[in-house]
Amino acid sequence: MKRNLLNIRNFASILMIVGLLVSCSSDDNGGTTPPTDGGDDDGDPVEDTRWITVAAARMGENPGDGNGGTLIYAITSEEAKDPSVSIEPFDNGFIVPSNRTARLQSSEDGSTIFNISYAGDTGGNYTKYSVEGGQDFIQTGTEISIAPYVGSAPRWIKLFDGDQTGSAVYVSTEHQFDSEDNYVRTEATMGVLTLDLENSQIIEFQEQSLQLSAEEEANGYYVSRIDMPVLNEAGDKLYIGARLSKVNPETAENDSDYEILGSKTIVLDYPSLLNPTVITSTVGHGNTNGYRSINAFLYNGSVYQANQGDPEGSHILKIDANNQYDNTYDFNLDEALGVEGAYILAWRPAANGKAVLAYRHNGSAEGVAGAQGFFALVDLEAQTAQQITEIPYDPDFYLFQYQGFAVDGTEIYVTQAPVGENGNIYVIDTETGEVTQGAELVNVEGSHFIGTF
Repeated sequence: MKRNLLNIRNFASILMIVGLLVSCSSDDNGGTTPPTDGGDDDGDPVEDTRWITVAAARMGENPGDGNGGTLIYAITSEEAKDPSVSIEPFDNGFIVPSNRTARLQSSEDGSTIFNISYAGDTGGNYTKYSVEGGQDFIQTGTEISIAPYVGSAPRWIKLFDGDQTGSAVYVSTEHQFDSEDNYVRTEATMGVLTLDLENSQIIEFQEQSLQLSAEEEANGYYVSRIDMPVLNEAGDKLYIGARLSKVNPETAENDSDYEILGSKTIVLDYPSLLNPTVITSTVGHGNTNGYRSINAFLYNGSVYQANQGDPEGSHILKIDANNQYDNTYDFNLDEALGVEGAYILAWRPAANGKAVLAYRHNGSAEGVAGAQGFFALVDLEAQTAQQITEIPYDPDFYLFQYQGFAVDGTEIYVTQAPVGENGNIYVIDTETGEVTQGAELVNVEGSHFIGTF
């Protein structure tokens, strides 16, 4: 029999209130924070736990579009692993302020959710919430708008610096012509902001011109989108992923059939956000800006970065401590997975260098919202990848908008549910490869789940 957590929590709350009336013990936990150490009244140790927040995207006009808003619901890691637990985020979840799909981040321990609203009247508003379990998310600190700097639909990410800093970015473009109306180049202006997540304050904002090589610009290439900042290990450089577009220099009209250049990353001084340069991979081609999920991570002194739209299939690329691509590191997902046209949708490594990766490929079935997705277990050092076949697949399992992977030690938590259908949380032990089917996720028509935090 499935256990519905909302009803159980309500009943437990009544019992707790009764207990408080008859007890004056100063040792009461209060039921709002998962136990992390110590033991029960008999001295038995309590297993370490953390909150796992499930994010759900409601349908707007079309199944799987996620434009109807975002809801979140938190359970303990033990509950997340329990297949007898059933949760209904769409009916009982906390509505995250956002006109469309919220751009969520979480603290490393899962106790805090950070959000910057995307589009609409509240677009660009930063808020953070203390995770209290179930639908209880308590706003903490001050709300601040970053819209005056980076617009009402900012692309932002939390830097891995102990939950201290977030960074939001944008790029605007304008074609330039000479006095005879001949195309010269496209000016790309980049804005980068850093945000104090603890004190809700703008730290720094810089707006600068982005330049490719003279030859690339003369051929009509320009940076059209940027996203997913990440700090290097020294903490003195910020890397920002980039997408290139191209115009026909003869006509200045968009060119859709062109040579895909080597993957590029913008490198800035940090924390000043000055002196942008562009580095280029000779191993991977295509874009490095990702989409909804963090696209680059620091591991063992280097930054590992996914690329998308690579004609040879997505790669995981490596940027070393010298702030240059390591072109001896050639991790091709097509080769590793034995597929064609691998496309990394989202991914997340654990501290051991082993990662869970969401992807599609040329053989993916077309479902109600797009190409079917898969999960794979990846080893960054061995450069291996293997599909996680223990997680069931369905033509309507849609991962393009996937955002979050909760990491707890060597374990990574994911959600699996086809659009409009029920599914489950799955927990992958990246060290052993063991997969655990966990709590049931109750879905509603046209909607889907976009990850765990």
